[in-house]
Amino acid sequence: MTTPTCLGTPPITLRPAREAYDYDYYRVRLADPGLLDTAAAVRIFRAPLLAVPVGGLRRGGFMSFDMLALAVAARFLLAGRPGFPDLRVRWSPYRDTCHTVEWGAPSPEWWVDDATTGRFYGYSEAAISRHLRAYSP
Repeated sequence: MTTPTCLGTPPITLRPAREAYDYDYYRVRLADPGLLDTAAAVRIFRAPLLAVPVGGLRRGGFMSFDMLALAVAARFLLAGRPGFPDLRVRWSPYRDTCHTVEWGAPSPEWWVDDATTGRFYGYSEAAISRHLRAYSP
């Protein structure tokens, strides 16, 4: 499926989840890898990235985009798909910060600890522990 985009904006399409560059990244980190059965790859130019639906322990999700038109187009493509409730575009007024498409429950605030945030996004306890060990001071 291709969505209409603004003149000069690259085409954006949905592809099967397994085509996403980051499919294996999520497969080994999610508490419920079965969520990938209803995931989708959002392809911009030739780069497909994974949109993981909510379900089980995963309460929300997001994707980041440098161009607002791409965020709006991604929201359009994901609308109506199972596991992508309450789709919304969060526009960034700052040139050095990405726009996001979010779905599900509102994400934790930026100051919330990494373990809580990891659980919100449905990562396994083992993946959260590895992350904390790798990035702890």
